[in-house]
Amino acid sequence: MSTRMGRGRRNRFAGSYHRGNCGVNAGNVVTHYEAPNPVIRPKYQNDTETDRRKEYELTTRGMNITFRVQTDTIIIKDMKHKSLVAFFSRAEENYNVGYIEKGNTEITAEIIARLTGADLFRIETTTPYPSDYRSCTETAGREKNGNARPEIKNYVQIENYDIVFIGYPIWWEDMPMAVYTFIGQHDWHGKTVIPFCTHEGSGLSGTERNIASACKGATILKGIAIRGTIAQRSESRTEQTVAEWLKRLRL
Repeated sequence: MSTRMGRGRRNRFAGSYHRGNCGVNAGNVVTHYEAPNPVIRPKYQNDTETDRRKEYELTTRGMNITFRVQTDTIIIKDMKHKSLVAFFSRAEENYNVGYIEKGNTEITAEIIARLTGADLFRIETTTPYPSDYRSCTETAGREKNGNARPEIKNYVQIENYDIVFIGYPIWWEDMPMAVYTFIGQHDWHGKTVIPFCTHEGSGLSGTERNIASACKGATILKGIAIRGTIAQRSESRTEQTVAEWLKRLRL
């Protein structure tokens, strides 16, 4: 398990400080940071907190960790929230890009995961969609008209995550129905949900509102729409656009 430092506010992991290393106890897993010559000093010169609960900085090997000390316990304050990128994507024949080996949304999802350090989860239907574009759109249209919930063949523990990016292509001005299946499997109260999509002119097509309605109890942040042709043909441009969007979100 890798523990990343950031500006998270909710998650606090308790651990113990010993001369020579700093340990972070996250559940049953302990991650140690080797620190042969750690330097510990008060973060503020005039510490107004009680003597048994002060704020300090630990500096070692160029890494700076802010923590509070309460007797011999360290509480790491600056821990990033754990994030997941859940996405539905389809390869084979797609509009404007022909036959492709990797779907437009998958490309975008991988970029988001790479830039945020999030885990990846692919939403995949038990019955695959047709490989040719026309047949796929016909199937998707029937599912939408029938408000279907296609069976999906994998599962992820949403309870383990604070932030969930949900990605999809726009099909018939909406998310694929399989994404609704995924959403319906989970309790979204207290989660932060961030939509993203790939499209060829429709943008997010109102799906932010649909997600807000489906993910009851979640906080929905501003989504992003990436043209499928750009995702497929210019990964560097897509990455730049995604990076700018993530910066604006201030996660």
